[in-house]
Amino acid sequence: MYTPQVREKMADKPKEKPSLFNFGAFATPNTCEPPAFTLNAKPATVSSNIRSDIKPEEKSKALKLPAVRAVQPTFGLPWRNMEWTEEHKKNLMKIVSSYRPSCEMITGAQVLVLGPVGSGKSSFISSVQSVFHGRVVNRAMVGSISTSFTKKLQTFNIQVKKGEDSGLVMCDINGFGDGDITGLTLHDIVSVIKGHIPNGHKFSLEQPVTSETVGYVKTPSRAEKIHCVVFVVDASKIATYPKSLSATFGMLREQISNLGVHQVALLTHIDQICAATAADVSQVYTSSAIRDAMNKAGALLGMSTSYIVPVKNYSSELDLDLKKDILLLSAVDHILQYAELFFQDNKPKKKQMIL
Repeated sequence: MYTPQVREKMADKPKEKPSLFNFGAFATPNTCEPPAFTLNAKPATVSSNIRSDIKPEEKSKALKLPAVRAVQPTFGLPWRNMEWTEEHKKNLMKIVSSYRPSCEMITGAQVLVLGPVGSGKSSFISSVQSVFHGRVVNRAMVGSISTSFTKKLQTFNIQVKKGEDSGLVMCDINGFGDGDITGLTLHDIVSVIKGHIPNGHKFSLEQPVTSETVGYVKTPSRAEKIHCVVFVVDASKIATYPKSLSATFGMLREQISNLGVHQVALLTHIDQICAATAADVSQVYTSSAIRDAMNKAGALLGMSTSYIVPVKNYSSELDLDLKKDILLLSAVDHILQYAELFFQDNKPKKKQMIL
């Protein structure tokens, strides 16, 4: 029993609010005040296990950390599947080497490579040749100036072995200018696709192609026509291309589509927009930077990204690289599939003369 005085004191004492956390039997009703700190407090000494007999210069060496190279963000999983093995490279080489057009009397699918100046179209042709030569070669002359190094129509039979041509012929012409087509007109390009222009013809704005042009083919055969067009876009310049270039691509694609010719695209210089891919080409399909560039290329060209493949051309290298070879060969396989569609779409009827 409590005395009246005790009960009176208990009644005057304020009730404590219940705690939000219940610690059971280990709960303490009183709280501890945090210890007071003064500015005069001495800093605590920290014990160290570092040997004191190590010389200062040795300590600095031991504590140096390796430099970390910054890379662009990547996706956890690849957004396209690709094998990076020697066996897969051999399989791709076999596919390309054994390809022959399904259309009779045509020995090679003619592929026209188009793109802005410096996009890497000539480098792509040379890089493909390099894969089959077993060493880096520059058969299609490549320049580094702001104007197109290529000045004329050149055809290259892709040789799979010494003296043995494959079923692929790549055609190279002048590069585009800033929004315009330098050295050639839209009419000239369409004339090339129709097969009117002979190999070696030099383009000039002052002398556009006409039926009176020297070497003009008035009635080209199906073998002399272009069977697939490949657009080449520089990934490192995709954000700086002038808006007028998109209109140029639009006009070209409309004219080419009217001729029933399929089109695909290559995204070059991918190493310049992704450090991870520059260090290891097999990272190409995990790179968010490259995927973003492909989407922008699709918008520029007005085509789905399913038609676009990234490649890493050989430029300053002297030796081949397995992963670069696989990426290049995959691009060639992609191109040949659409070239073959031209022959499937234009199969002549029996006893019909091939024109």
